[in-house]
Amino acid sequence: MIHGQTGGLKSSQIKALERLYQRRCSPQQLLSSDLAHSLCGLSRELNRQLGLIIDRGGAVRHVIVGDDRQILIPDLSGFATGRSGLRGLRCIHTHLRDEPLSDDDLTDLALLRLDLMVAIGVAADGAPAGCHYAHLLPPNPQGRQVEQQQVRHFFQLQLDLRAFLQALEDELERTLQQSIDLSDPRERAILLSVGKGSLKALEDSLSELRELARSADVLVLDQVIQRPQRLNPRFLMGEGKLKEVVIRALQQRATLLIFDQDLSPNQVRSITALTDLKVLDRSQLILDIFARRAHTLDGKVQVELAQLKYILPRLTGKGTAFSRLMGGIGGRGPGETKLEIDRRRIRERIARLEQRLQQLARQRLQRRQKRQRADLPIVSIVGYTNAGKSTLLNALTRSAVRAEDLLFATLDTATRRLRFPSERELIVTDTVGFIRQLPEGLMGAFRATLEEMEDADLLLHVVDLANPCFEEQILAVEQILAELDLARIPRLLVFNKIDLVAPVEVAACCRRYGAVPVSACEPDSFAPLLQQLQQRFWPTAAS
Repeated sequence: MIHGQTGGLKSSQIKALERLYQRRCSPQQLLSSDLAHSLCGLSRELNRQLGLIIDRGGAVRHVIVGDDRQILIPDLSGFATGRSGLRGLRCIHTHLRDEPLSDDDLTDLALLRLDLMVAIGVAADGAPAGCHYAHLLPPNPQGRQVEQQQVRHFFQLQLDLRAFLQALEDELERTLQQSIDLSDPRERAILLSVGKGSLKALEDSLSELRELARSADVLVLDQVIQRPQRLNPRFLMGEGKLKEVVIRALQQRATLLIFDQDLSPNQVRSITALTDLKVLDRSQLILDIFARRAHTLDGKVQVELAQLKYILPRLTGKGTAFSRLMGGIGGRGPGETKLEIDRRRIRERIARLEQRLQQLARQRLQRRQKRQRADLPIVSIVGYTNAGKSTLLNALTRSAVRAEDLLFATLDTATRRLRFPSERELIVTDTVGFIRQLPEGLMGAFRATLEEMEDADLLLHVVDLANPCFEEQILAVEQILAELDLARIPRLLVFNKIDLVAPVEVAACCRRYGAVPVSACEPDSFAPLLQQLQQRFWPTAAS
């Protein structure tokens, strides 16, 4: 297949290029002598760089026509990388001035995971001249990514290609196995955060993204923070830095890049154009967790609706940015077929889901009205994700709501009765946790939770006191409650996980915030909380 700048070429020159495409090399040869002469002679005649993409069997898979300075390698995503990380293809191209490999050549070698990148100089008479070639290196303490070699003349190159590549693959695979368990089926990710905020703020947010990745069952290999003076509208981060990150990700056999910031559709397309890796942003990761954790019909419908609304504005052109997301992180919920259907059918699906949600909302209203007719106080447990809300509900009501040390472990609301020794009862509702920088488009997935909170007589704001960022988390929850017009509901601040904090610090924090201390894992610590609830709802009985 011929690619590149073929405009203006004569029919005889086109046929000469087609003959290059039909040629083969021995698997042991880098390039046969007659093919090297043909490639360099035609390159001199056209005064353009020419390139060949050759597979391990010696077949020419692509012929590339460039200009006098460079070639542009076509899409090679159809050729998968092997266990060593190499693609099984080598790029051999001409340099009209017999110059060394360029930075772009070396970047292409690393980004595309080629076996070799080779530049053959072209003499004035069109014969092959000098030869420069480079190959990838295993991870090393020096951080070197490629090894370059040079011979004064192409025909002086003594290289048993098959033996060389086998040795290179063995070394790459051996080094990789020492650092990465390739039998682990989980996605392997590099986390990225790009912003102008303080370094501490970016580090805290990235730490939270790491926990989100853990909730999505993603293995985090590395993380990168960049604080540019100006955000790149095309790539978010600088293009050079992004290429470094992608090369590092490929070297570590990562399958996924996860950005802590939300990416625009254009940014997703630009970034995926640089790499075969899947690219996700924070919103997409949260949506994937929602799809994984939702179990009730309400939750599943809400998650699918949120995913389709997220995807709809990003379905433009050929949708290549999303074609790489299928079957794993970021591709759950609607499923592969729904991501590939056109806008009209997605809008129709959204309309049907919204109608279904209205029906479910009416059913929830009937259930809430039934509880209200029982004339029992309603307490909703709210707070930051992974603050221990479900564990507290289980301990208070002796129930078995799912509770895990994961962000967004609970997405479906759960309602239980709490009985007091005085034979009085109240209804306690567990709700989905909040999180900083929650995208506005995801609030629809909280609809059931929000409706439960609107009927509450009291909000128990549970805080993980052991978290170093607990103050920021309190502010984040309060801000979200205000945005949802729920700040009007009385709240009781509950500091959880006090068993992980020094008693002196617990006492000082409780005095400062007017909070009640508990440890959800220690029911003996519940007395102050239960007393507060009785005083609020039955002050006479409590006294």
